[in-house]
Amino acid sequence: MAATKEQTFIAVKPDGVQRGLIGCIIQRFEQKGFRLVAMKLMHASKDHLEKHYCDLKDKPFFNDLVKYMSSGPVVPMVWEGLDVVKTGRVMLGETNPFDSKPGTIRGDFCIQVGRNIIHGSDSVESAKKEIKLWFKPEELVDYTSCARDWIYE
Repeated sequence: MAATKEQTFIAVKPDGVQRGLIGCIIQRFEQKGFRLVAMKLMHASKDHLEKHYCDLKDKPFFNDLVKYMSSGPVVPMVWEGLDVVKTGRVMLGETNPFDSKPGTIRGDFCIQVGRNIIHGSDSVESAKKEIKLWFKPEELVDYTSCARDWIYE
């Protein structure tokens, strides 16, 4: 049971919000069998984004990334399930949509790396850090899904 409690942080970026892809993205995670435990629509501040992307601060694209991510609303989410971090990354596709396979979110909806519509945690450790940055503990909702027994053995 503990393995099914793994959590990941997923965020629909401003281009995904503007293109009306929030529902499509949620649908893919739900249909896979993952459980949504937190979600909100918000404008992320420059300070918040600089904390989120602090590991990229020395990259030449850092300022453009922060500007892009603050250009419109984002939809941060927390998803829960067995191997959700690893599986979520596979579902997203490669960071560069050109390298993403059809059937992945980026492979189906993106053309350029600078407009790749979605962020997903790359490890369990980064997921914990990102969830803590974007959500208060009381914003994570614990409930039992009636579909659980149809998804897990």
